[in-house]
Amino acid sequence: MSEADADAFVDAIARDWRMALLNPVDQALCAYAEKLTRAPSDMGEGDVERLRAAGLDDVAIHDATQIIGFFNYINRVADALGVEPERFVRPWGEN
Repeated sequence: MSEADADAFVDAIARDWRMALLNPVDQALCAYAEKLTRAPSDMGEGDVERLRAAGLDDVAIHDATQIIGFFNYINRVADALGVEPERFVRPWGEN
C-alpha cells in the first residue's frame, strides 16, 4: 500500500469507521472502542463475547481494553488541564 493509499485509508477510518473498508476484526474493535469511550457504564459480557466471536482471544481483548482506556484517560486529563496540541503536529487532514 502506498503512503497516499495508507493516508486515505486512515482518513476514511477517522471520518467514519463504519464506512471504511475494515475487516471483521477491526470492525469489532472499533465498535468496542466507540462504546467503551462513549458509554463505558453500558459495557457488558456481550461486548467481550462479540470480540471473541470476531476471533480475538482474552489476551488481545485485555490489551485492546488497556489501550482504549489509556487513550480515554490521557485525553480526559489533557482536556481537563487545557493542554494545547503541540505546534509541530498538523491538524488532521492538512498536508
